[in-house]
Amino acid sequence: MSDLAAPLVLFSLDELREYIHRTLCRRENLLQDQSPLGESPLIRGGESCGIQFIVQGPRAVRLSAIWASDLNVVYFYDTRGERFMKVPLRYRLQRAARLK
Repeated sequence: MSDLAAPLVLFSLDELREYIHRTLCRRENLLQDQSPLGESPLIRGGESCGIQFIVQGPRAVRLSAIWASDLNVVYFYDTRGERFMKVPLRYRLQRAARLK
C-alpha cells in the first residue's frame, strides 16, 4: 500500500499550516487547540528549501511534517519518526518571503 496521497490544492502558506496541523492531530487523536503547531525553516546552501512543522502532544507525543518547497511535497511522520504519508501540492506556494 502506497503512502502517496492525491495532489492537494492549497493557495497559501496559512492553508498549508492548517492542513498539516489538522492532519497531524488527527493521526494521534489530539485536540488542535491543546496541541500547538510549531515550525522552523529548513535551509540548504544558504537558501530556504522548506519548513519543518512539529506538533507536541501530551505524554511526550511528537509528530512532524516537512514541506520540501523545492519538490512541493509534504512528508508526514508519526510518533516513531516513520513516514506515514506523502502529499504533493498541486500549486507552488510562495516560500521565502512568507516564512514565519
